Amino acid sequence: MMLTEPDILQALRDCYDPVLPCNVVDLGLIRSITITPDAEAPGAGIPGIPQKHIVEVSLIPSQTDEAANAQLSAQILNRLAGLETVSRTTVTLLNTPIWTPLNITPAGRKTLGLNGNPNLIQIR
Repeated sequence: MMLTEPDILQALRDCYDPVLPCNVVDLGLIRSITITPDAEAPGAGIPGIPQKHIVEVSLIPSQTDEAANAQLSAQILNRLAGLETVSRTTVTLLNTPIWTPLNITPAGRKTLGLNGNPNLIQIR
């Protein structure tokens, strides 16, 4: 069974921003996900053994607080380590583009109670 980007996004919905009470997917922090089969994983290429993958997640943090960002990275690493088909995860925090509340998905806006105000920029 191949690991897909929707699988990773589903798992990342369990990871919450250290400051904003919303998951990293619905906050729009995730910029890219790369999934590569791990040819070095134990059992690779043996029939009946699930293929392991290396996952790279790039995201834009919602703030510049280093401790909060370390916590965010650790949360993502721990969550994806729990997936049977993930052998290793790399988290890259991007400095650009800068995250803004405009990145928040409709589900995230609902979670944060922003639906009534499309121009709310008081979060930062």
